[in-house]
Amino acid sequence: MRFGIFIYDGVEAIDLATFGVLSMARRIRADIEICTIAPQGGVVTLANGLRVIADHDLASAPRLDVLIVTGGPGWTAQVHAAPTLAFIRRLAAEIPIVSVCTGGMILAASGVLDGKAATTKREVVPPEIAPLTRLRTEYPSVEARDASLVDEGDIVTGGGVSLCIDTVLHVLKKLFGVEMAAETARIIEYQRAWAANLREFPPLLATKPLVAPE
Repeated sequence: MRFGIFIYDGVEAIDLATFGVLSMARRIRADIEICTIAPQGGVVTLANGLRVIADHDLASAPRLDVLIVTGGPGWTAQVHAAPTLAFIRRLAAEIPIVSVCTGGMILAASGVLDGKAATTKREVVPPEIAPLTRLRTEYPSVEARDASLVDEGDIVTGGGVSLCIDTVLHVLKKLFGVEMAAETARIIEYQRAWAANLREFPPLLATKPLVAPE
């Protein structure tokens, strides 16, 4: 199963924990594949200046089973990037889409969250406006929810920053089962934090299952 992680200039480095969780999960499920996709491919400069090299651009992206859209300050440019939004719309018609942090704002701009509940980053440094507040005011067709993640079945939106770990574990649980996700949480030594987050800041779960294409 191939996971594609969409990155772009201005992504927060911590959002690449999505890649890290999947990398550790691959120790349990060797069939997991991971690639990175960027608007133009090549070198991507993250919000802290770290540079990474994307595997593919939008045109050369391989067939995916799940797309994960990351967040970071660069989201404000991506919500106006027509190729990015078209890419997300196309894949949303074919495969499950997952966002972490302000990646949810990009999904909202693409229109794939219209008529759905969703969440995004909540906590900010004043005078910045919380992205969740902006989601609520700028995209009224989206039901913005205060939750660690919102599972709409074919689309999962995660909350801010470190909750990207919880979001990926949630997706692993839905795709591969509780035991596999729990074992992944154990080997990344996150099982206590995950349990605490589930208890103190629970997800909003839909009834429709997340099923990757055959």
